[in-house]
Amino acid sequence: MADYLHEGELTLDNGIRGEMWTVSTANPETFYQAISQPESVPVTEIYAQNFYPSDDLLRDGEKPPIVVVVPGSMGIAPSHVHKAKLFTDAGFATCLLDPFGAREVSSTVANQAQFSFAASAWDVLATVEALSRNDRVDPARIGTQGHSRGGSAILSAASMLKFSNFEGRMAGAYAAYPWSGQQFLNPDVGDTKVRSVVGDQDEWCSPQQVQGHMQALRLSGCETSWRIFAGAHHSFDRATPVEMIAEASVAPGAPTIYIEDDGTCIHPVTGPCAIETQERELMLYGIKAGYGNRGARLGTSSDFADQFHVDMMEFWRACFA
Repeated sequence: MADYLHEGELTLDNGIRGEMWTVSTANPETFYQAISQPESVPVTEIYAQNFYPSDDLLRDGEKPPIVVVVPGSMGIAPSHVHKAKLFTDAGFATCLLDPFGAREVSSTVANQAQFSFAASAWDVLATVEALSRNDRVDPARIGTQGHSRGGSAILSAASMLKFSNFEGRMAGAYAAYPWSGQQFLNPDVGDTKVRSVVGDQDEWCSPQQVQGHMQALRLSGCETSWRIFAGAHHSFDRATPVEMIAEASVAPGAPTIYIEDDGTCIHPVTGPCAIETQERELMLYGIKAGYGNRGARLGTSSDFADQFHVDMMEFWRACFA
């Protein structure tokens, strides 16, 4: 497999070959800049590959739905490529997104501030907009699936749609073990169907915080569901055993940072922040307050990966029906 998606077209185990393309996106430093000052955001590009199902899986003239797979802090992994195989086998197109390669980032495990979470959300919005103009997929059935940091990105993007000028519709959002330490105060995602899954042994993200995030969406009138997997660790859908990532910098117990409609952040202790306040400053509060840890486990055991994929496919089949 190529280190980054632009280094070569990937071929799935079912023989389907990826098609490389670039997404025109941007690098906002804050959610305020992304929402209230979008004209000031520096533009950039990131890499992606699309995989389309065989024509014999589609009815005559049918355009397939597409799922955008957004990786977490370690970038594209074999587990994400495997998702593309499962989706295309089911008649869904897949877009694998690489937020890291063009930004010359290899991992954000030790330092999440190498580019902002606002930029990650913008990546998702820009990809959905571009795919809505792709005549090989159904623009009414575009879904996003984010893992860890990618899960945070798709949830923020879904809440930002109502504030932004981006075109396109997000039919569903499947947030796998997302970091919910940063949430919109008014998280309404409209008619986007949202599901989140997380293990109760997760050391990177707080299962309780994920529950609260999903309940906030439900109270906003959104169609939301979640599931906690007993005994599962972070990234329990991977095909690798549980291992300690020594360099991981995590603070799952830190208080939630809320974001106003205009993108202004609310400090957990001091309240509304200045518009130029960056995410790093807010995250440092959690570290200095004693919530930070160095080292966290990820990986799978038992049949958790299989359970994940069953849950994932059930969600997307229902969403795209």
